[in-house]
Amino acid sequence: MISARFIKHCLQFIKPAQTSRDTLLSKDTFYLILFDTKTGSTGIGECSMIPGLSLDNPALYETVLHDLCISELQTDLTNFPSIRFGLETALVDLKNGGSKILFDNDFSNGLKSIPINGLIWMAGRDDMKMQIKQKIEAGFSCIKIKIGTLDFKDEFEFLKNIRKEYPPGDITLRLDANGAYAADIALEILKKLSELDIHSIEQPIKAGNWDEMANICEKSPVPVALDEELIRISNFERKQLLVNTLKPAYLVLKPSLLGGFLSCIEWITLAKATNTDWWITSALESNIGLNAIAQWTANFELTMPQGLGTGSLYSNNIDSPLEVKNGELYYRKEREWGEIIYDFRF
Repeated sequence: MISARFIKHCLQFIKPAQTSRDTLLSKDTFYLILFDTKTGSTGIGECSMIPGLSLDNPALYETVLHDLCISELQTDLTNFPSIRFGLETALVDLKNGGSKILFDNDFSNGLKSIPINGLIWMAGRDDMKMQIKQKIEAGFSCIKIKIGTLDFKDEFEFLKNIRKEYPPGDITLRLDANGAYAADIALEILKKLSELDIHSIEQPIKAGNWDEMANICEKSPVPVALDEELIRISNFERKQLLVNTLKPAYLVLKPSLLGGFLSCIEWITLAKATNTDWWITSALESNIGLNAIAQWTANFELTMPQGLGTGSLYSNNIDSPLEVKNGELYYRKEREWGEIIYDFRF
């Protein structure tokens, strides 16, 4: 028999995390803990939604988690993809004895690292420039910059100066607009950005505007990556229609927001069928969720840096064997996990 509990943990950002949508100072996350009364093993998964972005309804979130725990894990989670992810990973951890080794591969065995991009949050020019300098000094060769809050002329000048200082041979530049641009000016902006040798831009316009996005994907001189566009689609046929209609250059896969690994595998299957490339990204999870995503990611033949560098965002993250060094994510087996206190007697 499996008993289930959940606990809430409020993650505190070391510095404000700004996107074109909002600015985050803290973020609630939930740990779903499963206990097998027969074997004595415990599995843990992280349920991590982002209000305003996730499909999950924040007002019902704890109620659904409670129902899941008292229903022998039989609650319908169709509209709660981040809880599905937490349950999926907790079950895998439980099956493997609760060691937080979800997947046995070269990464989880400490033999191989995962290349990742360095994430630059929106801030003032000097702050962003310093972030980029720090990432490059730390060994990152792929930098992802959040854009879309400044006047575009100012933003372009900033990016132009960055590219002058760090030419394409030195660093790869990815951009993430988080749907910041109006559809009628997006192509003009992308044509201008193409002067800077940009690897890709995530979600240039808001999700849900398929006609406009298909036109942008077709005509943009900067390869377009879909991110938010994928979040509210769970049906395989609908996923297939999206990929075939929009024809993006890349898919950005966030297991927490897309309903877990099985859902992401459907996206990867469709990507392969249409010669669409992809990468995997964490979505502001603590090290519990990041660990699960990283170990799963390491099962694939990776062709480019992944988006798994968010573990250092928080002042009160769970201590873990994960380490970022020289633009790579490592699992240091010799390091201990921090303690998460829970009690199955209540």
